[in-house]
Amino acid sequence: MLIGYMRPYEKDLHCKNQEVNLINLNCETIIIEEHSSAKERTQLCDMINKLQEGDKIIVNKLFTLADSTRHLVELLEKINQRGAYIQFLDEGIDTSSPAGYSFIDITKHLLNFQSDVISERTKQGVSQAKKKGITTGRPKKPDENVRRAIEMYQSKTHTLAEIKEKTGISKSTLYRYLEN
Repeated sequence: MLIGYMRPYEKDLHCKNQEVNLINLNCETIIIEEHSSAKERTQLCDMINKLQEGDKIIVNKLFTLADSTRHLVELLEKINQRGAYIQFLDEGIDTSSPAGYSFIDITKHLLNFQSDVISERTKQGVSQAKKKGITTGRPKKPDENVRRAIEMYQSKTHTLAEIKEKTGISKSTLYRYLEN
């Protein structure tokens, strides 16, 4: 049986892109997680527990299935123990294919997978912070200190070290404000 698995993530919150790919591959069953959270992946656990020998799970990308490299390895072992297979569309990995896959390619995909995990978590954090009205990024220096640093610099009577010591404005920050 071909089983499609999807879960929402920042660039595909409603799983529309994933769904199109899975429908085009004629998946007999499509399973969707209700949320992108790493915890409480009930649909994933249920799917793994119901796998039968010869079943194949189709997923758009490694990140859709697992939340870390360790999690990925655990899931792959469970799928293999059940005599089932998995196919990752974006990475071109299909464990049912006897044609093997070179170690270097697998390593590259794992590196990209880990990067996707970090990137997605960062995007989720920024998105949640924006919803709460929290400003992201490095905090801005108080305007009064910047103004004072610019005045000190333009007076040409202070060194950059003195300006930094008295205002807390670094040389690079000062130059950035001077450029504007």
